[in-house]
Amino acid sequence: MRALAAALVAMTAVPAAAADPMAAAAMLRDRALIANPAYSIVAGLTTEIGPRLAATPPEARARDWVAARMTALGLTNVHIQTYAVPHWERGIETATTIGTNPQRLVLTALGASGATPAAGIDADVVQFADLDALRAAPAGSLTGKIVYIDHAMKAAQDGSSYGAFNAIRTAGPAIAASKGAAAYLHRSLATGPARLPHTGVTRWPDGVTPIAAAALSVPDAMQLTRMIASGPVRLHLVLTPKRFAPGVSGNVIGEITGTELPHEVVLVGGHLDSWDLGTGAIDDAAGVAITLAAANTIVAAIKDGTLPPPRRTIRVVAFGDEESAGPLGGATYLTGYPTDTVVVTAESDFGADRVWSLRAKSGNPTAVAALARVLAPLGIAASPLPAQGGTDVEAAGEAGAAVVDLAQDGTRYFDLHHSADDTLDKIDPAQMTQNVAAWSAMLWWAANTSGELRPKPGGAAPAGAP
Repeated sequence: MRALAAALVAMTAVPAAAADPMAAAAMLRDRALIANPAYSIVAGLTTEIGPRLAATPPEARARDWVAARMTALGLTNVHIQTYAVPHWERGIETATTIGTNPQRLVLTALGASGATPAAGIDADVVQFADLDALRAAPAGSLTGKIVYIDHAMKAAQDGSSYGAFNAIRTAGPAIAASKGAAAYLHRSLATGPARLPHTGVTRWPDGVTPIAAAALSVPDAMQLTRMIASGPVRLHLVLTPKRFAPGVSGNVIGEITGTELPHEVVLVGGHLDSWDLGTGAIDDAAGVAITLAAANTIVAAIKDGTLPPPRRTIRVVAFGDEESAGPLGGATYLTGYPTDTVVVTAESDFGADRVWSLRAKSGNPTAVAALARVLAPLGIAASPLPAQGGTDVEAAGEAGAAVVDLAQDGTRYFDLHHSADDTLDKIDPAQMTQNVAAWSAMLWWAANTSGELRPKPGGAAPAGAP
């Protein structure tokens, strides 16, 4: 593979003064296949720092670590942009059935969960088929009860099942609280059989007092469902997370400054924070590493004279708290660059398995089709579906930027996501390298393609042929 890639680089390299954007993109694609620092970035971040829960000292150390790494890899104007975020940390979390045959259930608190008393609660479990059934429960009918919802999330290459069931976690606890429930449980939003629960944030609308809310591991949820089918179940539940005063999170920003159009920006990145159960390797040290390694591929080609600097500025951001506060990092980024125009934006936040699909929301289908041709040798097919972007680049897309999705294979992503299994050993370096190759080509395309790339008002072009 590396020998073939080296031969392709030699064939596609072009003099800097006459570099065609797409020929240069192909050269960068193949250069990244030979060597790139992505895996070393993930290994360093997850080993030297580890989990990076928002507003905690490890997250702060991670910002400094990434800023130093950006500088070492040749990005310029490196700085940290801080902002305030909620601060929540988990405590004790246990559940045991009450009766003649007590059994321990493995679970973990959801981010922003309320707490039980320190001694826990004893309560009957009431199962609902879905959120609609829970919504239909009369007000006050669940007073003192533990609500439980199961589901049938399945693995999918595009991860679409997550979207279908996500509201069980994000909205379910608040609905249960509004009906008087003492606590809330759901089957983890997970597709693997490991007896490891998957956390994730839940939301509390104004006026709703948070209750204890937790996710059961998949095997334990299946066990609870079977037990309920056989008769009433009563649980002893202890969840003691704590809320603190708002803390600090922040974006780490570095760039390759454009020459002709420095205030037209290609904005890319991943998010730096993670949940606390694993080490945040796939979610999302991988995304930070992939985008930073792609930028470094371009920096190296500039330094050795193979390519000139890009026309537009390429700005790489390791966004701050995405897991609990959502889009604050992306919105805060925009406040720091009021005179810049984000022309193209993209985020890597779906692990490190291979890119299989190109999707774009752009007003220039001809340019998108040219990018598709460069990515095709990597096994990436153009899709007619519009790009969705990611949480951290949502604000830039809403402000008018073209959005590109280099969609990764998510078949096993939700086996690991938000769990203690999100660790470095789950990353396949060869698949990560394919990501870096795709991102290297896309960044050069976005930074150097002539003409308008942003969507036309009122519509978006598909990623296929014009």
